[in-house]
Formats: sequence, structure tokens, C-alpha cells
Amino acid sequence: MTENYTALYEEHKKLGASFTDFGGWQMPLKYSSELAEHHAVRNAAGLFDLSHMGEVWVTGPQAGAFLDYALVGKLSAIADGKAKYSLICNEDGGIIDDLITYRFGDEKYLVVPNAGNAPTVAAALAERAANFDVTVEDASAATSLVAVQGPKAEAILLKLTDESQHALVTGLKYYAFNEVTVAGHDVILARTGYTGEDGFELFLPNEGAAALWESVAQAGEEFGIVPCGLASRDSLRLEAGMPLYGNELSLERSPFDAGLGPVVALKSKEGDFVGRSALQAAKEAGPKRKLVGLKGHGRRAGRGGYPVLKDGTVVGEVTSGQPSPTLGYPVALAYVDVEHAELGTALDVDLRGKAEPFEVVALPFYKRQK
Repeated sequence: MTENYTALYEEHKKLGASFTDFGGWQMPLKYSSELAEHHAVRNAAGLFDLSHMGEVWVTGPQAGAFLDYALVGKLSAIADGKAKYSLICNEDGGIIDDLITYRFGDEKYLVVPNAGNAPTVAAALAERAANFDVTVEDASAATSLVAVQGPKAEAILLKLTDESQHALVTGLKYYAFNEVTVAGHDVILARTGYTGEDGFELFLPNEGAAALWESVAQAGEEFGIVPCGLASRDSLRLEAGMPLYGNELSLERSPFDAGLGPVVALKSKEGDFVGRSALQAAKEAGPKRKLVGLKGHGRRAGRGGYPVLKDGTVVGEVTSGQPSPTLGYPVALAYVDVEHAELGTALDVDLRGKAEPFEVVALPFYKRQK
């Protein structure tokens, strides 16, 4: 696999990051301690490089109608300046990727897929655009994405924006965005985080990424900001009960298995869309297994691929799991047979031959105080 490097790779090297391959990208796994990075996001602020994510622009007179056809949600109904979480599925109803779409106007949308899936999603959108008056442009290679997450994120951004634009930052709602100048850089500033905390994502051209990263790091020093890698991002999103493509979501899973039925606009969209008939059938049949949250009663954590047991019989499989740094006990996401998916159900996870007690609990595991 080709190794890709973000525009911030040299910054990460200077900071002494440990690197890992993620979707073909060399990304920082951690800088010092993933635990310290996790706690910084929960208590102060963390600085993330998310430039491995994709950015695909959809423009033209039929942009909204096209996205309604290409994705499972009703994207044409988003208000300008707002964002919507959605899925792109294949004809069989399998999930190609989960993604966020930002609406700039009737004829201009930005679709943000996941790192390893970005080329696949861009190609699928281009192919599905054949009968629509739209242009699909994959700008992923030219675009950087920096995220500032945590309760101090807003205060840090305000230090870097002119007072005349402060209202554009403070007034930004969850799943919305504004075009703002931050530390002298024109950015798309969004509030669509993946950590369970308040926070912002800043899209900008690669050329300005390193200077912006350094400005944010300096402005955040007094607030306790630390650079954060993929390890803490994973533990943060798991506590927030957020699915990760390749773990909870895949071509073998339908949105209904993953508890994402409400994302599929079977009622509100009149026209056809890719995967509609398969998704309708999947909804009517109902899932055999459901994605649930599991809370461990012991100290050992279940990991992806570990079997879930009921009275010694395999009834499911863990997709993500680890000790929760915030809550102090093991948590996991798992697919389990629907008859064992009720809240409060006692289950075991097979930890390499030893059954460890877990219980089905409501998601998310962690919810920030607002």
C-alpha cells in the first residue's frame, strides 16, 4: 500500500510522535501518553491532525437532488451553513462509508468521507453523478483538516479570531459551520466533533496547515492544549459511543444493524436512491444482531473480535473495546443477537479463554456536562 503523508507530518516528527499506518496514511498514534492526551481533551483541549480525511466538493444545479440519490439521507433538506451525518451504501444496502455533508448553498456541498475510504467514496460519487448536472471534485490531496477538541476549544479559537468574528465562533451550533479567519488563515470552521466533547474542525489548503497548527498550539498553551494522536481519538470516540468504519460499520452491515436506521430517509425521500430496495427489505426483516454498548464488571477489557457469550454460547462479537480512562471501567461496542440486546442483559466476553462479566448498557457511555 502506498504511504501518504499529511502536510503536518514534519510537525508531528518535531513533536516526537509515534506513527502508525491508518488507511494508507502515516499518522501520529500518540506523542507522549495516550492517557494524558485523552484526559487533556476531556478536561482542557486536544489538537488533532485529521488531514487524512477526504474532502469531495459537489457543485452544480442538481447538487441536492444528486446527493439525495447517492446517499441514504435527504441532503437537499439541509439548511445553508448546516451539516448532516449520512451513509453511502451499495445496491445491497451494505455500508461503503459514513460521512458528513456540509451545505454551502443550493449548488454547493462538501462531502467528508473517512481516510481509507476517501478514494472509494469519491469514485462512487463520480460514477453516480452520470445522469445529474453536477461536478464532483476530489480536493482531498490539497486540503488539510485540523481539529481542536475539548471544553477550552472555544476560548482558544477566540484568541485567534478578530473580535468582529467572535460571534461566528460562539454562535456556531453543533453540526453547523461558518467561514472564518483564524490566525490569519481563511478556514471553514465546523462544530462536528468525534470525541464527545465540544470542539471545532478547521478546513484549509495544505499550504497554511503547519502555520495554523503552530498558532493553535501556542494560543492553547495557557489552556493546557496538547497534540493528540489516533490512540486517544479512538478511546474518546468509543466512550462517546461513536462508530468507526471497519469496526462497527462495513459492507457486511446494514444501517439497521448498526442502529443507524433513522439516518436512512425511506419515508422522506420520494425518489429512488442507491440501495433503497435492499434497505427497505432490511428494515422490514429487522436485524439479527444489534450494535450495543457493554460495560465490564471486572478489570479486563474486551477487544475487537472477541466472542460475546450467554451461558457459554456465542451470541455476538466485540467490535471495539478498551478500559475507559474517564469512567474507570472497561467498555465495548459489540454486535449481539437481538434477543440478548436488551438493556441490563448480563453477558460474558471471552477474554482468551476466560469469561469476563459484562452488561448491556445505554449509549453513549460518556456524556459531557453542558
